[in-house]
Amino acid sequence: MSNTQLGPLLYSFFEDQLKCQKGLRPSSIRSYRDALQLFLLFVAKDTQRKLTRISLTDLTGERVRRFLSFLEQKRHNQVRTRNHRLAAIRTFFEYLATREPMILDEAQQVAATPVKRTSPPQTVYLEHDEIDTLFSTLPSSGPLALRDHALLLFLYNTGARVQEVADLRVADLELSRQPRARLHGKGDKWRLCPLWNKTTCLLQQLLENTPTRSAPESPVFTSRNGSALTRFGIYKIVRRHTVKVVKKGNNGMQVNISPHVFRHTTAVHLLESGVEANVIRAWLGHVSLETTSRYAEVNIRMKAEAVKNCEPPLNISEVLPRKPIWRDDKNLLNWLQSL
Repeated sequence: MSNTQLGPLLYSFFEDQLKCQKGLRPSSIRSYRDALQLFLLFVAKDTQRKLTRISLTDLTGERVRRFLSFLEQKRHNQVRTRNHRLAAIRTFFEYLATREPMILDEAQQVAATPVKRTSPPQTVYLEHDEIDTLFSTLPSSGPLALRDHALLLFLYNTGARVQEVADLRVADLELSRQPRARLHGKGDKWRLCPLWNKTTCLLQQLLENTPTRSAPESPVFTSRNGSALTRFGIYKIVRRHTVKVVKKGNNGMQVNISPHVFRHTTAVHLLESGVEANVIRAWLGHVSLETTSRYAEVNIRMKAEAVKNCEPPLNISEVLPRKPIWRDDKNLLNWLQSL
């Protein structure tokens, strides 16, 4: 087999399979890129060849398993990261098997490589009083005060992913009779999120104060130089305004507040408000209802309310009648005897 065949297949995997067929977003594609880059560099070192000289025959299930051990033992990756890399490599091998049947056996071995069990990541969210304190203490003056206030409220209102906020354009906002935002999410899918009146007002002020944002393709949230905020820029803004918010993880260590914490907060608060789970799923753009249902597991208040509603009275013997009520119903007894 020619050594040059791997390159074109790798190129078509990213350009055709991931971008065109699956419609993955740039952030997801970068995740696949990082996983395969690490794997191919490992294969090159393992075979003692240059990266440009490795071929499809060098991609084996055994090497994948050794690569996963390398991630944990040498790079000290967590189990969750190891599983994430394995998922990307599985997808790549499945694609190779459809293009080169000779690699089907190796693809089957990779597919049979087990995913290690790990506890799900802790879901951190802000309580109602923490949200109220945060927005009441935001700066009200300064060149970026309006932008930061609108950004944080938009995150809380929509529960949008950070990349969805970074990609938001003026054309994606409808601020008239039924205020809403169009968000471009995972899998190249669009969804509509309603906007609160307060969010709508702040966004209108933000756009009016910046005449250069009149073009439909202009970014809604920009940096000082007028360019669209990046994921990392949004993360820095969130950290700057939440530095005094103290949240601790299960290990007792303080957890940094990220834009994704606002997404968790939106889900939990919607659930507490009685919003149906399927509506929340559509609101957040979850593919599976199972992803949405996990928020019910982390809400201590809802668990406490459920226990309270099911809790029996203290003096059960006094509340419950000693003799079942139906025994005193002669009509019921007569009917039973007639059967």
